[in-house]
Amino acid sequence: MTHDLRLLAPALATWITAAVTIGLPALLTYILATATALAALYLLVTNRNSRTRPTPMANGRPRRWPSRRGPAGVILVCVAASATGVALRATAVDTGPVRDLARDSRTATAEAVVLSDPQAKPGNGRRMIILRARVETIPRARVRVPVLLIASDDRWLRLVPSQRVRLHGRFIPPRGADLLAAVVIVRGPPAVLGPPSTIQRAAEHVRARLRAASARLPPDQRGVLPGMVVGDTSLLDPALAEDFRAAGLSHLLVVSGANLAIVIGAVLGLCRLTGLGRRRAPPVAVLAVLALVVVARPEPSVLRAAVMGLIGILALFTGRQRQGVPALAAAVLLLVLIDPGLARSYGFALSVLATAGLLVLAPPWRERLARRLPGPLADALAVAAAAQLAVAPVLVMLSGEVGVVSVFANLLAAPAVAPATLLGALAAAVAPFSLPLAQLIVWPAGLAVGWIIRVARFAAALPYATIPWTSGGLGAATLLMAAGITFLILRSRRLRLIAAAAMTGILIAVVALRVTAPGWPPPGWQMVACDVGQGDAVALATGPGQAVVVDTGPDPASVDRCLRRLHVTDVPLLILTHPHADHINGTSGVRHGRKVHTVLTTSLTSGREARVAHGLPTRPAQAGQQWRIGDLSLSVLAPTAPGPALSPGDDGTTINNASVVLVARRPGFSALLAGDIEAEAQRALEPAVPRVHVLKVPHHGSRSQDHGFLAASHAPVSLISVGENNDYGHPSPATLRLLHRLRTQVHRTDREGDIAVIRTRTGIATVPSRTP
Repeated sequence: MTHDLRLLAPALATWITAAVTIGLPALLTYILATATALAALYLLVTNRNSRTRPTPMANGRPRRWPSRRGPAGVILVCVAASATGVALRATAVDTGPVRDLARDSRTATAEAVVLSDPQAKPGNGRRMIILRARVETIPRARVRVPVLLIASDDRWLRLVPSQRVRLHGRFIPPRGADLLAAVVIVRGPPAVLGPPSTIQRAAEHVRARLRAASARLPPDQRGVLPGMVVGDTSLLDPALAEDFRAAGLSHLLVVSGANLAIVIGAVLGLCRLTGLGRRRAPPVAVLAVLALVVVARPEPSVLRAAVMGLIGILALFTGRQRQGVPALAAAVLLLVLIDPGLARSYGFALSVLATAGLLVLAPPWRERLARRLPGPLADALAVAAAAQLAVAPVLVMLSGEVGVVSVFANLLAAPAVAPATLLGALAAAVAPFSLPLAQLIVWPAGLAVGWIIRVARFAAALPYATIPWTSGGLGAATLLMAAGITFLILRSRRLRLIAAAAMTGILIAVVALRVTAPGWPPPGWQMVACDVGQGDAVALATGPGQAVVVDTGPDPASVDRCLRRLHVTDVPLLILTHPHADHINGTSGVRHGRKVHTVLTTSLTSGREARVAHGLPTRPAQAGQQWRIGDLSLSVLAPTAPGPALSPGDDGTTINNASVVLVARRPGFSALLAGDIEAEAQRALEPAVPRVHVLKVPHHGSRSQDHGFLAASHAPVSLISVGENNDYGHPSPATLRLLHRLRTQVHRTDREGDIAVIRTRTGIATVPSRTP
């Protein structure tokens, strides 16, 4: 199959130029734009004067070759246009009163227009709400520059794009290369100055009515269906989102080119059925595309898909043959020129690469597979494999993992995608006018979504669903190198035989290792420090399928995945040591599919745990309390006195020192779990510290440690729950040196993953889930 590649080079030049020049000084970018514009002008002018180059032929008549100056000039024009667009935006954000506020880290009141849906993410001690906005007014000045808002008040989550708000916060310079004037750390709730625009009000009304129509579906289905149809993931369980990611099905949770193609095809088919001709059907399809973009928000994948769809509709309207690669190149060219920030968007890159894989790789693979497989199966396999292979380098850069089961999962999910999308889109169109009818339509859509959810969970639970790989640019380069070697092997019969023999040997070795070596989790585990990133989550075994959980980490998906691997389905006691987000925000992951009987919190709590423990019996912890579950006993060492309750204004140290500290014991095993208490609280608690086998080092191994407290436990094993490459410098080198002097074995979740503690004949041992 021959592709028209004339627009490919201009599109790539535009994209690469924007990606490279974002972050460069504006003056340097202007110089680049000027130089390339002059070079383009020279090439285009000289091309007119010598369009062809004569070359004698054997019969004496000249043969004329086309000049390459014209295409080169067009490419340079695109480079100049892209660099100019970046330079103009860089000038706007690098100068002016907003950037002056940021340089001085000053606090100010501003009026801004919301540009994106707010997104809640775990932060240091409390949830962060992130959204993009355009500042238009600051004291004594009118401006119009983009900023990033970081807030903590939940009322920011209610905002809709295009709303105008007044805010008060501290302006700081943006990190890294980004076309932002400032990052604003917002204090308090927004002061809403006006409603959203008419279009955004209508879009939000459609989204809300679709959520209402989906309310009667099971919780997982009601979270996934709006995401597939309009990109609304506000009700999606983070643990389920993690399953979709591990299974390679995350693309189904956003509005992508596949969704748009399904909708456009359905609209055009409906137009034919109603008697609209070839000339009248495309405008209806254009209106459907624009409506979907408004309702789904102009995210990178939506914009790319929309522009491609509009170009395809234009080809249909004019009667010209539609070709996918030129349409994709035109979409990239237009979108990057309009919004250069897309050049550094991973979402945009994933969308473009997936589409390119479908256009370039899938057709020849389909032809080869069709020789040995039924046509529909060959189509599905070629599409799934082409898309996954195309996006693999970018996914490796982001996650440091290679999905092994993604093609298999996409094959299983594919039959349900079109019914779910079409029925969901029909429900979204009907819901604003008739909610009962929309609820009727949503029911079969929920069945299709339910199948996709089961596929995601099944695939994510498979052993080695993802395998570790180097992240970043090196990971992408090595993956491409591996793909190239695989391609060469497949083209040579001798190399195929050698590779098959090698893979057979490796498979035999892996199977033998799995048979002879203990799997994960190790049998008879006593305690597991879950790898939840920069946070704490510990499981203490109390019986088959049962465990006490101490803290839940910042992310529901991580702790849920850990407990699933431990086969924990019942939690008789959940202990939330103190109300910081990195210890309590994952609570919904513990509750997902499990029965939680009682929640224990610090007696000094400000009540923030009530949000995540809603509906569960909650009790305060005080020194001297004893709990016994099976053969596991728990003794509370702190807080030692009731004292004043925490308040939202307390600093991090005050909240850390209010942590629940407890000792867990069973025959042959004991552990001291010290929450996040810092040096002052440690010194006060030192006389009460018993000898234990395992010490969970307080506060992720921060610098604030008391030598006497750590030494009093005489623990031969110390566990540090810490996130990889965290921003806090945890664990502190000083703390690691102190632990080394105490002759305790130090194990870290950032290097070893989930860490299990088991009993042996000679004492205790640790079993990591991955090799450091």
